[in-house]
Amino acid sequence: MIQRIVLIVLTALAVPLSFVFAPYPRELVLQHIPTVVGVAMLFVAVLKYRPSSVSFYCSLAFLWLHIIGARWIYSYVPYDELARMITGHTLSEAFGWQRNHYDRLVHFASGALGLPILSESLQLFCGLRSLPAALLAMSGVLAIGAVYEILEWQISMMFSPAMAESYNGQQGDMWDAQKDLALAWLGAILCVPLIARWTPARAVAEV
Repeated sequence: MIQRIVLIVLTALAVPLSFVFAPYPRELVLQHIPTVVGVAMLFVAVLKYRPSSVSFYCSLAFLWLHIIGARWIYSYVPYDELARMITGHTLSEAFGWQRNHYDRLVHFASGALGLPILSESLQLFCGLRSLPAALLAMSGVLAIGAVYEILEWQISMMFSPAMAESYNGQQGDMWDAQKDLALAWLGAILCVPLIARWTPARAVAEV
């Protein structure tokens, strides 16, 4: 418990630290609203519901992926610069990419990392067995992703085009929302076989 709380506190501290020399500080405020909500929800979950290690570390990993993306408002995460430092080449050169794909990674991770969390919740609170929980969790991942894309659309309607673009990270792709959802679905599909027979220890104890 103490170790988990320490990790959550360190994650929370990363939010204000991400503003240090931030290239887009105004946009970063908007990006970190979901971060604050996510950190608070994880803290409550640890204290009240005692999630499994799998769910906890999946949640923590996703929060850190988002914090990194938010720091550079997703569209400008410098993974090419990092790859060039390590290998002398960029990922964009290697794969012929024309855009920054960090947001695609995070949407894929929302499916792969979100599936165990939702599956565990369904087993604990709805009494489902592991396989039905995993399959229904996949639907949950898509539903949450769709709601988030609708939220992004509403932000586009409320803010200036520049502010909306910096938050959504479409980078000129009119099919960005559909591709994001498809990647979340792919991440969930690939995760289903890994957790199809996984039942958290607490769920076993409560049967």
